[in-house]
Amino acid sequence: MSFGILALIVLAGLGGPLLAAGRRARVPVVIGELAAGVVIGRTGGGWLDPSQPTISFMYEVGFAMLMFSAGMNVPVRRPGIERGLRTGLAAAVAAGVLAVPAGIGVAAATGGHHAAVFALLLASGSAAVLLPVLEEEGMLTDDRALAVMAQVGIADVAAVVALPLVMQPSKAAHAALGGLAVAAAAAAAFGVVEVIRGRALVARFRKASKDRAWALDLRLSLLLLFTLAWVAERSGTSVLIAGFAVGLIVAFVGGPKRLSRQVTGIAAGFFVPLFFVVLGAKLDLRALVHRPSNIEIAALLLAANVAVHVVAARLTRQPFGAALAATAQLGLPAGAVTLGLQQGTLSPGLAAAILVAALGTIALVPAGVSLLGKDARQ
Repeated sequence: MSFGILALIVLAGLGGPLLAAGRRARVPVVIGELAAGVVIGRTGGGWLDPSQPTISFMYEVGFAMLMFSAGMNVPVRRPGIERGLRTGLAAAVAAGVLAVPAGIGVAAATGGHHAAVFALLLASGSAAVLLPVLEEEGMLTDDRALAVMAQVGIADVAAVVALPLVMQPSKAAHAALGGLAVAAAAAAAFGVVEVIRGRALVARFRKASKDRAWALDLRLSLLLLFTLAWVAERSGTSVLIAGFAVGLIVAFVGGPKRLSRQVTGIAAGFFVPLFFVVLGAKLDLRALVHRPSNIEIAALLLAANVAVHVVAARLTRQPFGAALAATAQLGLPAGAVTLGLQQGTLSPGLAAAILVAALGTIALVPAGVSLLGKDARQ
């Protein structure tokens, strides 16, 4: 690792904003970051070695920061979210049930492997993708949008908890115990925060932090994040759960707006782009192209995702736009690919297929939100 390699990674990360800056079509930033990683990694020029120890560690930090950001975006404190909770819960359960035969079907059509992984991917959601689109459309108070937010938030949490168990069924008991250890530590941390946050001394320190730019909330959040990530490593589970748990704590507590800006700065400004650039460098798009089965998996996953959420929407009497909006995926597919590549349970070509399908859902979300907006205006 050198400053030259670090500069190369940061330069590659700029491919995201550059690609997303077009006026005609809104391209998600992550696509440019992944594409730049593909160019400099194993598929392209080979200038970045993602297996280098320092890069691998920073990649893990980026993964934890991605899941931290995803947890912060779960809409647990959104005004009116309780109005959509019943419909959202029903839709999330319906999608989860439908995802099982759909995942088995995708696996059967493509060789009979990874049915559980496919089912979990099809049942998942991504509040981190959906919320910014809803905010941009000014729909955060619409009842239909609130139901979709609740659905995606519930699916997000459930899928993140289940992912380490699904990725290595043979070690499910060990991963479950590790997950419980992280959850217990997170619950204890949340309890401490709830007890002390109203104290005069804490309020005085936080005011001083605001006035003197100490970034105290950010420092404490990172301390908790890295401590729980250490617990996750020591207990044999993924840092995915640690990052998401800390994000949920911040979401429940409702940290100050400056904390959100600071997390966005450190995560979106460096660690998350680094994660996606290195992830792109790990992928083998040649295998995706040379093996038609991988392209078929990507297409079937995208089609099955839409079908599962359309049927779930119909069963819960939600409009078609809600179904498209609920297909949003990002954090969980990235997590599945990361764990699969680490454990050797997913090939680089299959990992690329999963991410291509996830990127397809990101393109569907704005269309779904736009349809929801039209329904709201009628």
